[in-house]
Amino acid sequence: MASEHESPNMTGYIKHHLHHLQVQAPGTEGQFWLINIDSIFFMLLAVLVFFWLFMRVSRRATAGVPGKLQCAIEMILSFVDGMVRETFHGRSKLIAPLSLTIFVLVFLMNFMDMLPVDLLPWMWASGHALAGHDPEHAYLRVVPTADINTTVGMALTVFLLIQYIGIKHKGVFGFFKEWFTAPFGPWFAPFNLLLRVIEEAVRPLSLSLRLFGNMYAGELIFILIAVMTLGASLEHVSTYLLGAGQVIAGFVWTAFHILIITLQAFIFMTLTIVYLSMAAEHH
Repeated sequence: MASEHESPNMTGYIKHHLHHLQVQAPGTEGQFWLINIDSIFFMLLAVLVFFWLFMRVSRRATAGVPGKLQCAIEMILSFVDGMVRETFHGRSKLIAPLSLTIFVLVFLMNFMDMLPVDLLPWMWASGHALAGHDPEHAYLRVVPTADINTTVGMALTVFLLIQYIGIKHKGVFGFFKEWFTAPFGPWFAPFNLLLRVIEEAVRPLSLSLRLFGNMYAGELIFILIAVMTLGASLEHVSTYLLGAGQVIAGFVWTAFHILIITLQAFIFMTLTIVYLSMAAEHH
């Protein structure tokens, strides 16, 4: 009987944590036009933290012995600048600032997954209850990159930048000429066009799905770890064993996930630089 009552609670807990805070777009109907307010809010919060942090360090930067924060920021700047110099072979004042922005923002959005899985949802539900609303319908997801809409939006922005860089470096005629002449020459224009269309379509898909898949899986594992002691009774020895296992599993996965969130930010930035470099090169 215990298992019959436990499974629905676990299922409801997981579904609740994977449900977005949503509003319907004005003048629209259907699931497609729902706006995930929580993803937008935490993405904008990451943007504000990024601007505040870098502006604060830039204004207080010293030529002497730097502080720990300034030293960390300078290491990030040097790292990103080195990546751009090694990968991007064209000339553009946009690439280095863009790459830095992508790396830091994606990392900050990913880092939201490091917060305790119930902390912000519990605070949001408590606020709902104080306002007289049903806390069971207080939904909140705090990792913007675990939302496919966020990653697709960033990937499409990079896709548009790829086209812009290509046209800027080659001109409109030279840019679209390559669609029909590279890599097999003008006699194989249909095959060249087909390969180019596939290549262009794969780029935003690879950027968005890789980041979304890794962050969604990481978020889900944290939720599953939290479920280990859901509804547990203090009278049973198994509760303490599961609690110990939960602490160990949470620590191990957190340590491993720090590498994942950093790696995903690095991959998104690196692929962006590579794609922009390919767009700027003449074939």
